[in-house]
Amino acid sequence: MEQNLNLYHIFYTTAKAGNISLASKKLFISQPAVSKSIAKLEENLNTILFYRNSRGVRLTKEGMLLQEQLEQAFQAISYGEEQLRKIHDLGIGQLTIGVSTTLCKYVLIPYLQKFIQNNPHIKVSIACQPTSETIKGLRNGTLDIGLIGTSSDMKDLSFSPVMEIQDSFVTTKQYLKNLATRLECSDINVPLWNEATFLMLDEENISRRYINNYLQQENIEISQIIEISTMDLLIEFAKIDIGIACVIENFVTKELADGSLIRLPMEKKIPSRNIGFAWKDQTLQTTRFLSEISIQGSLAN
Repeated sequence: MEQNLNLYHIFYTTAKAGNISLASKKLFISQPAVSKSIAKLEENLNTILFYRNSRGVRLTKEGMLLQEQLEQAFQAISYGEEQLRKIHDLGIGQLTIGVSTTLCKYVLIPYLQKFIQNNPHIKVSIACQPTSETIKGLRNGTLDIGLIGTSSDMKDLSFSPVMEIQDSFVTTKQYLKNLATRLECSDINVPLWNEATFLMLDEENISRRYINNYLQQENIEISQIIEISTMDLLIEFAKIDIGIACVIENFVTKELADGSLIRLPMEKKIPSRNIGFAWKDQTLQTTRFLSEISIQGSLAN
């Protein structure tokens, strides 16, 4: 079939023109070349495609059948070419981004706003999900790019950091006052790992794993943990005096500033970490997105 593609084009043009001379002009080849190509195609298909006469050519029944099918095929090719031109000229395409609910709210939206303003015709899909699922999606090709925190499980991905984040334990003055009353002590300045109630993300969350590693390295064991699915809920529950929440400090700056939450001092500060955009295969739309937000990537370590 591949060898016949040019012959099909010549046949189709001749069928539309109804005349070998006119077809040769449209194809910019000689009349003998047109006749030879049609004869070759008839030989390959073992059938007669045209009746010849002094006024031109007329399709046989078989020729009409082939011309009808080629009409659809060439229209499909033209449509495909037109869509490609639109993609190139208008920037039409699709970009699928994986991101946690927290990072979507606090980090992604400003980048996304800038990108959409410059590329209004690109369809953007957002998959709000845990970072572990985003990493899987990048690997299996269901996602173009992901906004994630650094993880040991991303060595095969390209990664470019966009900001440094700091994990902290926060609570309310009222919770510490209530806790001090229960423990019959005058003041509490540091987390009481065995007495306080701690609000943490669930075990599958990348941020929770990071904190678990920190606690293990510091030989800290927490007795009472309430697991909560999202960072926003952690913050809200901490604000109503339920316990001490482990949150990303960058996302509670307002609460720390107005005193609705307070930071608990630690004997050893939790090491900061990076969040950024990760990708496996740099598609056209991924390249456009990274270029628009002025990000250069490197292979994650």
